[in-house]
Amino acid sequence: MQSATFTLTPSLRLPKPRRPSASPAVNSRFDPIRVSASSKPNNFNDALSASLPRRSWSLSSSSSDFKLRPWTSVPLVDSDAGTKRFEVRATAETADESTESGSSLFKTLELGALFGLWFLFNIWFNIYNKQVLKVFPYPVTVTGIQFAVGTVLVLLMWGLNLYKKPRVSGAQLAAILPLAIVHTLGNLFTNMSLGKVAVSFTHTIKASEPFFSVILSAMFLGEIPTPWVVASLIPIVGGVGLASITEVSFNWAGFWSAMASNLTNQSRNVLSKKVMVKKEANMDNITLFSIITVMSFFLLTPVGIFMEGVKFTPAVLQSAGLNVKQLYIRSFIAALCFHAYQQVSYMILQRVSPVTHSVGNCVKRVVVIVSSVLFFRTPVSPINALGTGVALAGVFLYSRVKRIKSKPKSA
Repeated sequence: MQSATFTLTPSLRLPKPRRPSASPAVNSRFDPIRVSASSKPNNFNDALSASLPRRSWSLSSSSSDFKLRPWTSVPLVDSDAGTKRFEVRATAETADESTESGSSLFKTLELGALFGLWFLFNIWFNIYNKQVLKVFPYPVTVTGIQFAVGTVLVLLMWGLNLYKKPRVSGAQLAAILPLAIVHTLGNLFTNMSLGKVAVSFTHTIKASEPFFSVILSAMFLGEIPTPWVVASLIPIVGGVGLASITEVSFNWAGFWSAMASNLTNQSRNVLSKKVMVKKEANMDNITLFSIITVMSFFLLTPVGIFMEGVKFTPAVLQSAGLNVKQLYIRSFIAALCFHAYQQVSYMILQRVSPVTHSVGNCVKRVVVIVSSVLFFRTPVSPINALGTGVALAGVFLYSRVKRIKSKPKSA
């Protein structure tokens, strides 16, 4: 008789087939569908096994009547274990999603807190600084004190390992020196303007910084502004002009000091791109600002002594009829806020894009102007308020259209 052998390999445990009765004759061809239909599944594994094709059967037939040989299968699939693995994976994915959402919420709250501190430190600096300059009209000495307090804070930050102390080469210091010079002049001119005119007017003039940025970038960096950028400068210049004409506290010394501050501050930004300070791993923006602060202190201190003398001693202040304790406290708070708001500004810049930072700077200027007007009860005419509003709107427009790149001309 001719024998036939069939071998199939299973991936799951199959139900034990019933032994066929001896009386009926069985054909030599094996029909898996008929065999599976003869066995009813009694649980989940049997149902799963019965629904899958049979893969391993060892059959031997030497006659029309043959017997099934036992087969070897893979280990039984545990449905409960599979369900547990699914539950563990789903729980892990849910935990990851909740962790990511919690981290995103924390970063948003952190960024909002930094913006709030940035605005708050600016308000306090301008108020206390104006109070000091009203009774102590020596802007070089006041600026030198602010750099001195900032230097002490930087040294404490490095000494206590609150921030990594940088290793700066002589070549890097030489490259940073021009930045420190214009940084010193920019803050000095700002204090000179604050001592001469109202805080609101100084910041209205300083809103024209984009005008100087566009001109200096075109002159020294070859960056040609787009028509949109040029158009945004029109309301800035017009608004500053309108506010200057109607300003009650206007004088030319305060006006030109604020303009000089714009020029030097934007020169610092252009120089930082032109010189391209070679940064190492530990030379980020905060470290660069810290080094510039220390260098500015050593640059301005001898100049202040030469130009104004030593005017901040208790004996000199008492002889001038000033409240020494009050003046010292206000000067110290102004210096702390001066360093803090610039430090926070760089921290924000590390977390957001330059465009977002520019918009925040525009909002900050609005907050400072409004708060100073309310605190000092500065008289503001409707036309003056209109000019200030137009200038600030132009600054906001400039920060938005600056992202628009000019399309390259096709050949």
